[in-house]
Amino acid sequence: MKGGKRLRILCGELERCALFADVGCDHGYCSEYMLKHGLCREAFISDISAKSLKKAETLLAAYIEAGRVRSAAAAGLDKTDPSAELVLIAGMGGEEIVHILKEGFLPPKLVLQPMKNAEKVRAFLLANGYRLVRDYTFFAEGKFYDLIKAYKEAGAPAYTREMLEFGRDNILSPSEDFCKKLERDIACAETWAENAKEGREALEARIARLKELYDETCRRLSGDR
Repeated sequence: MKGGKRLRILCGELERCALFADVGCDHGYCSEYMLKHGLCREAFISDISAKSLKKAETLLAAYIEAGRVRSAAAAGLDKTDPSAELVLIAGMGGEEIVHILKEGFLPPKLVLQPMKNAEKVRAFLLANGYRLVRDYTFFAEGKFYDLIKAYKEAGAPAYTREMLEFGRDNILSPSEDFCKKLERDIACAETWAENAKEGREALEARIARLKELYDETCRRLSGDR
């Protein structure tokens, strides 16, 4: 599909529903994927940028004409149909995603891809009755991304401090991508510690914690990397 590996992974987590909503839709590729594969009857697309929304409207023009896509230039969930069963919010900061959900509504299913502060997204979802069914890191187009898929239903498993910070799937079933991210984070922290004029003690404590996590997860499953 269009859009590269990152969007392919995002679309792979999307599910069948009646009404799909893509908040911050940009080009509209994810809605096109849902419609082309018969995964939704209708889609609602929105973006705070009218220019980005226009690109999505152009891509989805035939579906709009057929009455299967509605669109709105709006911030967050401001104009999104609250009957949407599955909402995708990707490519925004974690704090922004939390703000969007607080100011909008809490849909039955979410697929989220925070660019940073994923731990704040996890904490918000768990505090608001969501079960995180997928919570992992992947690498695409030269960057590491977090992906969180959540259902609003009872039965959420307990999250440890490490799971909140790094993702539950990464702790229980670490992937090669997550292990590489840990290796990168350790190397970066070591560089910062070497050059730090202050705060060295905190950096050294973080390095020790990251190395301990690496030993407990990555080495345990794949041997000495």
